[in-house]
Amino acid sequence: MSIGKLTSTQLSSTLVLSPVPLSMNLITSFLLSYPLAGVLKRLPDAKQYKKNLFIIAVSIFYLVGLFDLWSGVRTLLISSAGAYLIASYVQGPLMPWIGFVFLMGHMSANQLNRQFWNAPGKIDITGRPSTSSVQLVSKYVPGAQMVLVMKLSAFCWNVHDGRLPSKDLVQFQRERALLQLPALLDFTGYVLFFPSLFAGPSFDYIDYRSWIETSMFEVPSGTDQSSRPKTWKQRKIPRSGRPAARKAAMGLVWIFLYLKFSSWYNTETVLSDSFSTYGVFRRVWILQMLGFSTRLKYYGVWYLTEGACILSGMGYKGIDPKTGRIQWNRLQNVNPWGIETAQNTRAYLENWNMNTNNWLRNYVYLRVTPKGRKPGFRASLATFVTSAFWHGFYPGYYLSFLLAAFLQTVAKNFRRHIRPFFLTPDGQRPTTNKTYYDILSYLTTQLAFCFTTAPFVLLNLNDSLLVWSRVYFYAVFGTAISMAVFASPVKPYLIQKLRERNEPADEKDAMMNAKRSAEGTRSTNKVKPDAFGENHPIIGLPGDPGADVDEAVRGIKEEVEVIRGRRRIVEEPTADMMAAVVGKKIS
Repeated sequence: MSIGKLTSTQLSSTLVLSPVPLSMNLITSFLLSYPLAGVLKRLPDAKQYKKNLFIIAVSIFYLVGLFDLWSGVRTLLISSAGAYLIASYVQGPLMPWIGFVFLMGHMSANQLNRQFWNAPGKIDITGRPSTSSVQLVSKYVPGAQMVLVMKLSAFCWNVHDGRLPSKDLVQFQRERALLQLPALLDFTGYVLFFPSLFAGPSFDYIDYRSWIETSMFEVPSGTDQSSRPKTWKQRKIPRSGRPAARKAAMGLVWIFLYLKFSSWYNTETVLSDSFSTYGVFRRVWILQMLGFSTRLKYYGVWYLTEGACILSGMGYKGIDPKTGRIQWNRLQNVNPWGIETAQNTRAYLENWNMNTNNWLRNYVYLRVTPKGRKPGFRASLATFVTSAFWHGFYPGYYLSFLLAAFLQTVAKNFRRHIRPFFLTPDGQRPTTNKTYYDILSYLTTQLAFCFTTAPFVLLNLNDSLLVWSRVYFYAVFGTAISMAVFASPVKPYLIQKLRERNEPADEKDAMMNAKRSAEGTRSTNKVKPDAFGENHPIIGLPGDPGADVDEAVRGIKEEVEVIRGRRRIVEEPTADMMAAVVGKKIS
């Protein structure tokens, strides 16, 4: 009997808060991936077909043997076969967009089916895993399909780039361009790579090819012998048991913490009538811990899957030139320390779901932008919509995305116009009061995000608004007040005060730059670059919504002026025509 058909007493509680719920059979597949990845690593490097066949067999065992997901096999087959056929037979610049629309449309249909047919929002916490095929597919396949959409849409772009002249590509595109379609066996191995089948991490086909051909592990000439990776016998893949074991151990710690904390802080807690009887500070604390316990699940899942990838060798990222040590973070998907200590929104989001960030930036945001132009409102809007649809259609997702976009703007304004007052005029060193700013920004960031992400956990619109109301919409009001302040004369006043404060340092920088310019050297600015200098979206959120809206308004005005100009050309008479009319009138 498959694990998917065990009784409720044989499985731990499943919290259905995301497309990939945490349950015993899913954890079993993650842990099984470690010994199986060890076997995969030991298959002969020259026998690539054996590695592909082994990967395919293990993934089918997971889907059919562990979960009884024949419908899931069909779902993944439709997506992968459709993407491969589109890449093979569709020519021209629209090919990757056709593939993208097909993949997103197929996934969206499944997500809508999950949302309206099974309504998991009504059974957020359950100790009874479903045994019906449809419900199992709705629980486990969306996570695998979300990963597959990233991999296959990137694959279509890589094939498209391989058909273009190299001079028309940027460095990133040249490195990943596929000059010819891979064989079906190689492609299937890439699609069904079992260590990352259900929860990621995602990676490009060029990474898979360099791994299976072992070109990924080639050491640059001139590398010191002591720094070369240690391998077993004639195998080219370096030893990776220790870093994989560390990831696995830490992943299990995160899972254990999740099981403990989620029993204390869960959706039932914040939706219960007793929650509203607590004091406001206790309610905010419980909301904060709900977000923390939810993140623990993702930390555990992503650590376990990354560890299996490391054990197979896929996580190899070369040798660090500074330390001489092997880096195994090629597929790192989360940085828990960076999230839990983040002092601003960008630091928080950049450390979360890193591979999705990379996909959105490289295969949506930059691809929408016409060649030779900087990304603007259209690129930000396309990325935002893609990220939202990729996650699903629950109202809670869109509440979180919308509020987080405004948080980005508020955080940017504070960092640009308030933070410099806590630095020395040259921007190099903190003042004695900088510690107070750091503490306040940390607390504000963490409290704002625990409020913002609550709908992402609750999914349902009514439940989300209910919980927000029970903490008096504090993040909504705080964001609105902050935006109103920076839209008032306060902002020009702060800019003027900052300019007066930094004027001596600015003059000194100008003199230094003039001196460097006279010496023929490149001018540099001593002031540290703004951490928000890059406006590309994080998790699909606009880097600067205000600037994007302004850019959109300017674009609309330019289009209107162009249209008006064309009308003038058609309607306004020429000088000869006017002279003829005047002459006629005079005669």
